[in-house]
Amino acid sequence: MAERESQIVLGLDPDLGALWPGSGGEATGIAPAERAGSAVIGHCRALIDATAQACVAVKLQLACFERLGAPGWSALEAVAAHAKTCGLLVIADGKRGDIDVTARAYASALIGGVDTPFGNVDGLGAEMVTVNPLMGRDAIEPFVTTARESGAGVLVLVRTSNPGAADVEDLELAGGGTVWERLAGLVDELGEHGVGEAGISDVGAVVGATEPRHLARARELMGNATFLLPGVGAQGGRVEDLAPAFTPGRAGGLIAASRSIANAHLATGEDPAAAARAEAERLRAAAWALA
Repeated sequence: MAERESQIVLGLDPDLGALWPGSGGEATGIAPAERAGSAVIGHCRALIDATAQACVAVKLQLACFERLGAPGWSALEAVAAHAKTCGLLVIADGKRGDIDVTARAYASALIGGVDTPFGNVDGLGAEMVTVNPLMGRDAIEPFVTTARESGAGVLVLVRTSNPGAADVEDLELAGGGTVWERLAGLVDELGEHGVGEAGISDVGAVVGATEPRHLARARELMGNATFLLPGVGAQGGRVEDLAPAFTPGRAGGLIAASRSIANAHLATGEDPAAAARAEAERLRAAAWALA
């Protein structure tokens, strides 16, 4: 992260109706899913090439790829590989969460792969994955174990950026505090033995940029966690409000932006790549000023 001097994460959630011109998919005689998958690869590669120098990672919204079936997963693998070639970390944003057996399978698919009687099957090779903690500690621990074996990390949903987060995450508990504060405590507990030399744990948290009033308390509860901060741009979050996330240093926060970068050309009328690059650089400069 330090080499790129950036805390910006390029969110890749390709909208099939708003792909950049020249992305591909013009070939005929093949299935629609394959054409769509090809176009998604072209679009995402172009976005990565335009913004890589201003970013530290890409966040792949798995649903936007998986809806295309097998061609979508192939596109996901191709985009992840291209991001790594450009020196970016890969965050698999699927918000998985299930009982321990299924959690291990999810973790294998997204991180390190699995040994089978027929040989090893590679996983996606993500450096971080997002995890839904609703089912509790035993649904998170398999992700943490698999991530640590591969030198990867886990990002647990704590206080998310969507308006409906208040329906559950802000509820007061009988013993005091809110649901999200209890989740924050769980993140801190699970990450206790994964703190590296830089003071950052391999268990982090998703904390929405749309509710910056929670950031100081979140940092108090999770002193060593990296915060993934979605919601900047299209959802209304502002980089300038996120300073408490960076108390442990620049690696304390990862600011995710998707549509505001990919669709920047719609507001400026510029070439898509030039507009995306300018917006990513603007966000990087704003984040650098905070940390």
